[in-house]
Amino acid sequence: MTDITVPQLGESVSEATVGAWQVGEGDSVKKDDILVELETDKVSVEVRAEADGVITSIAVKEGETVEIGAKLAEMSEGEGGSAQPAPKAEAKSEDKPAPAASEGGELVEASVPVMGESVAEGTVGEWLVKAGDAVEKDQTLFEIETDKVALEVPAPAAGVLEEVLVSEGDSVTPGQVVAKIRAGASASAAPAKSEASAPQAKSGSGDAKAMPSAARIAEEKNLDLSKVDGSGRDGRVTKGDALKALSAPNAMTSAPATPVASAPRDLGPREERVKMTRLRQTIARRLKEAQNTAAMLTTYNEADMSNIMKLRKEVQDDFVAKHGTKLGFMSFFVKACVNALKEIPAVNAEIDGTDVIYKNFYDVGVAVGTDKGLVVPVVRDADQLSMAGVEKSIIDLGKRARDGKLGIEDMQGATFTISNGGVYGSLMSSPILNAPQSGILGMHKIQERPVAINGQVVIRPMMYLALSYDHRIVDGKEAVTFLVRVKDSLENPERLLFDI
Repeated sequence: MTDITVPQLGESVSEATVGAWQVGEGDSVKKDDILVELETDKVSVEVRAEADGVITSIAVKEGETVEIGAKLAEMSEGEGGSAQPAPKAEAKSEDKPAPAASEGGELVEASVPVMGESVAEGTVGEWLVKAGDAVEKDQTLFEIETDKVALEVPAPAAGVLEEVLVSEGDSVTPGQVVAKIRAGASASAAPAKSEASAPQAKSGSGDAKAMPSAARIAEEKNLDLSKVDGSGRDGRVTKGDALKALSAPNAMTSAPATPVASAPRDLGPREERVKMTRLRQTIARRLKEAQNTAAMLTTYNEADMSNIMKLRKEVQDDFVAKHGTKLGFMSFFVKACVNALKEIPAVNAEIDGTDVIYKNFYDVGVAVGTDKGLVVPVVRDADQLSMAGVEKSIIDLGKRARDGKLGIEDMQGATFTISNGGVYGSLMSSPILNAPQSGILGMHKIQERPVAINGQVVIRPMMYLALSYDHRIVDGKEAVTFLVRVKDSLENPERLLFDI
């Protein structure tokens, strides 16, 4: 008998919430089959079978909180194919008759994938298929929404969806079995189920194929999904596609139905209580911890962006022709910060108890706002990347963040963070540290302002810079020097070419 336990969940994550089980007691499993998914405040983690066998008992229920090493279930190892699954309490013979062996092949379980760094659970969206439907391998069954990303759950094999184990709105965890597919079976071999017990996805607009989150947006915003190009699997419209369509100058919305003149106006509830997502809970907790733990202080400066803007204009066409991407401002900021970090290593360090850990590498976190909240993917070894390499890395991370496809490894281990509030129009702010880092740079809106240069008032494109730092490890002189070095590099971008 083998115990199935909670694995390591990621950096600084000690507990998780049990999601939907993908198997039941008595079910046969194969090695690497997903058993259950655990949702943390960062990512969802799949718990997989380490060998072939039969699940003999399940120790925790969906929604329970478990710690690392806690027992989840027991499994008897060995050839599980011949084992007869124990009847489930919720199963009803009249609506879930088992097909004969001749009607199809092996029963394959669909389970919840890993959801990303420290994310242990998610919420089941609308099903795109129902029990009895034929499915292709890798066809999306439904979408899981977590506190950070939206994930598609694919069919593990071609066949017929025989049993649906979770419903829309249920919480699920990595590795949890959510459905069973009779591999190789035809639709006629599947058990009949009532429409009430077989959830279906709604496209939100005609026959357009869309993920549940996109369909909900379409319904709320009167968006015509049939006119939206889908970037998801099989051309499905994703949440990102829907949001992008809404932000377009000519949003493809349809006019809402005209209310009957005599109908009373529904003002709705005066307030609404909504449970915070795990991502929002994590953001709230960490920001407060940073304020409570670090001796946080912010110093400010401003940079004249004239030279960078001139340089970008001069080389933009050649840069795009060679590298296939535009030269943005972020690559200049990343390179300027790396140069400053090399000179002021305390800003690239962290406190561990009574020790100071100085980092001799430069993994720069770039804060990205998504519809789920703020995430901070990491540009690895930024000092070794070219300007084009930095731009491509940031574009890739930003796209994956908005599409909900970032993993644990993408958001761990940054030594310093850059937050660009300027993209939202912020003129000035004091960013909060991303613990355990000792520094974060806030960049803001570029705005033309009158400034005095050589005794004359001129109009220049100026940007305020804000460095928040942990005063326990970074002295005021070091913080000011760091910010001046960043300012110098931005105002004289040729310095970046010579590393001076």
